[in-house]
Amino acid sequence: MRMVRVLLIVGALAVTGQASALAESSSAAGSFIPGTSGLSLPSLSLSFAGQQKPAELVSVIRIILMLTVLSLAPSILMMMTSFTRIVVVLSFLRQALGTQQLPPNQLIVGLSLFLSFFVMAPTFRAISANSIEPYLNEKIDQKVAFDRAEGPLREFMFNQTRDKDLELFLSLSKEAKPKTRADVATYILVPAFVISELKTAFQIGFMLYLPFLVLDMVVASVLMAMGMMMLPPVVIALPFKLLLFVMVDGWELIVGSLVKSFG
Repeated sequence: MRMVRVLLIVGALAVTGQASALAESSSAAGSFIPGTSGLSLPSLSLSFAGQQKPAELVSVIRIILMLTVLSLAPSILMMMTSFTRIVVVLSFLRQALGTQQLPPNQLIVGLSLFLSFFVMAPTFRAISANSIEPYLNEKIDQKVAFDRAEGPLREFMFNQTRDKDLELFLSLSKEAKPKTRADVATYILVPAFVISELKTAFQIGFMLYLPFLVLDMVVASVLMAMGMMMLPPVVIALPFKLLLFVMVDGWELIVGSLVKSFG
């Protein structure tokens, strides 16, 4: 949320700050409405004392880039944080239990989102202290704020990314081998981080499946031994799966293990 907040603030400042340049440019060019008898449009002027107006083209490009960043904020939240691993593991857990749509998708996504905020809290605090607060206090400019906000996120992703996955995308990009982490481009780091998270989530999901798979096999063997082959084993195994999950306090184990896996 802190990342979205700083993007919204920067976007609002950019749009407000450039309104003056665009309005005065339209007025100077004599903008007219097609089909009218030379009736000129009224101009809206917003000016700030002591502020220099950038070039019109640069202003438009800056606004477009800012809106693009804001539209990508949800993807940044999902792809550059712990959200991917958590939501995949919880989805595996639901499939292993065999409870169909319970918990519902909205609950899984909501729980994954707040667990992601919990895991990313140290990173967000670093971004707030080094980037958001200095920018709001007008101690740094927009570019420095973005660079400082990117640093803690890159550090988190590096800590969770496998060297093998990073080398894969470095080889695919055909760039020179970097000497330090700072030399690795973000567009290379992000996909390497995502596939590392997916691999870790699938490994955890496999471990989750094992006890429930053993229980399914035991129930199926008992039913076949009793000659009840027409009765679906899933129907009989589901209550035992739920009982096992509750008895071992499964939610505490799963959530605790997920959070600790980012340590």
